[in-house]
Amino acid sequence: MKTYEVAVVGGGPAGYVAAIRAAQLGRSVVLVEARELGGTCLNRGCIPSKTLLRHAEVIENIEKAKSWGIETGPVTVSMSKMMARKDEVIQKLRTGIAYLMKQGKIDVLNSYGKVQADGSITIDENGEKKVVKADKVILATGSQPVVPPIPGLEKENFHTSDTIFDIKEIPSSLVIVGGGIIGVEFACIFSALGVPVTIVEMSDRIVPSEDPQAGKVLAKSLKKKGISILTSTKVTAVEQGDSGRLVQIERQSGQTETLNTDLILLSVGRSPNTSAFQSLNLEMNGPFVKVDEHMATSLPNVYAAGDLVGNWQLAHVASAEGLVAAANAAGETETMDYHVVPRCVYTSPEIASVGMTEEQAEQSGIAYKVIKVDHASNGKALTLDEKEGFTKLIADTTHGEILGVSMVGFHVTEMIAEPSAFMRLEGTVDELASMIHAHPTVTETLYEAAATWLGKGVHQ
Repeated sequence: MKTYEVAVVGGGPAGYVAAIRAAQLGRSVVLVEARELGGTCLNRGCIPSKTLLRHAEVIENIEKAKSWGIETGPVTVSMSKMMARKDEVIQKLRTGIAYLMKQGKIDVLNSYGKVQADGSITIDENGEKKVVKADKVILATGSQPVVPPIPGLEKENFHTSDTIFDIKEIPSSLVIVGGGIIGVEFACIFSALGVPVTIVEMSDRIVPSEDPQAGKVLAKSLKKKGISILTSTKVTAVEQGDSGRLVQIERQSGQTETLNTDLILLSVGRSPNTSAFQSLNLEMNGPFVKVDEHMATSLPNVYAAGDLVGNWQLAHVASAEGLVAAANAAGETETMDYHVVPRCVYTSPEIASVGMTEEQAEQSGIAYKVIKVDHASNGKALTLDEKEGFTKLIADTTHGEILGVSMVGFHVTEMIAEPSAFMRLEGTVDELASMIHAHPTVTETLYEAAATWLGKGVHQ
């Protein structure tokens, strides 16, 4: 039985990053991963979906270019070639992670592992049992899509975000159950491919975790694309019809309806994978593993990071948690800080936010002031023909400290780092307004919002 100083169970954004950090700190490390390196984000989530969203963006731009005087012939789409490119991107990144493991002298066991109470991990390698032991264990086994208990749902008649990338043909129609971040991103992908899409969301709005005004702008844009959005609506049953799947829905008013669709995509959340460490009897926080600010669990020498512990369930947060867990497992002292967490929705238009929403600021009781600058008056947005959206800045009126920023628009996910940095450094509206921003850029709307907040706006 081989012994390591640190064992990481799970090779996703939390796990592989934790393994690298522990190795950098001079510890002997083993990484146990049952499937592919990179976890859900790389293989079945962030990377494949963003690759296909890029394809969708190009298709939409070709159509939009007609109004600019740029004409092309009929656009044809090859699902097999699109999926092949998606696979190429995944494989390149997966190979890169494998290289990092080798460079860090991290042993990788591509097998399902079960963690025992004594710190040993039982590995099943093609039916052959193997045991490794570690002084410290970091749990990073991720999550899986939630399948709600809807009557008639069977594996053969629906897809989740884990399986949708395996389809071979473009569906003739699609019903997406869940209008959260994952659901609306897939709606954009399939709508661009010419698929009639219907989103069914139980909440009274899509992307309910984001700024209501942002959700409203996105909903308007999605409807322009021909996407049907049914909010305050739930799916009550699914059955197989003669020409497709029949989705029974019920509106808040009690009105019922049947949707006929070729494909169903479930997008109602994710639940943590806990089967690999059930024998540990860890203290839980609902379905999630309870951890402290050091990412330590209720058991000595056992840490957890990523979707397992709940919180934001975002890949970049998982990596940050993995770094903290690894540092503490290696004898350092680090704490996890969730104060500044950028959140991104890669639809068209995109949504990006950090810190408090206006709703949260109001609930907190903090004295604040909010300014919203529409992109319709921004020079760069006009040149791009991307006038939808806005930049909203929230700051406290006592010191002018920036509390939150929400943005909707063209590639605003690339802009959110600037306000995140200001917030991380406890920057003020005065400091943001005194910084020269390049012209023409959509980022100028951040400057304009700060200047207007101070009563010095030029174009507002």
